[in-house]
Amino acid sequence: MSTPRVFRVILPVDDIEPAAAFYAELLGQSGMRVSGGRHYFRCGDVMLAVYSPKGDGDRREPRPNWDQSISRLMISIYRRAQKLGGLSTHLGDGRLPMGEIATRPWGERSFYLSDPFGNPLCFVDSKTLFTGRPS
Repeated sequence: MSTPRVFRVILPVDDIEPAAAFYAELLGQSGMRVSGGRHYFRCGDVMLAVYSPKGDGDRREPRPNWDQSISRLMISIYRRAQKLGGLSTHLGDGRLPMGEIATRPWGERSFYLSDPFGNPLCFVDSKTLFTGRPS
């Protein structure tokens, strides 16, 4: 059996315009509008999609992905995140500040933030990705 591959991560938002602007600034790219309620950003092999149900005429309310695994976008954007705000103020494993770049107990160098729509995000230095496999 082949290993599954993540192709697209979808983050629900209530308004596509400010979401597209936030992620364009955060990721340093304009991305592309796919529909009235979807805007995609290429992040390496993974596509980040921000999705506004009302922008697509769907009858559902967006809810942040708190019940999902935190998205791990492997790019270096800490300074942009500082400028935009939303860096985590929580202490995590090892009592490390989650909104600061730090090496976590499992070996990843990362920081955490929440987008303006309540979606938690984790950014990891690609050289330190924890894959569950020995290096």
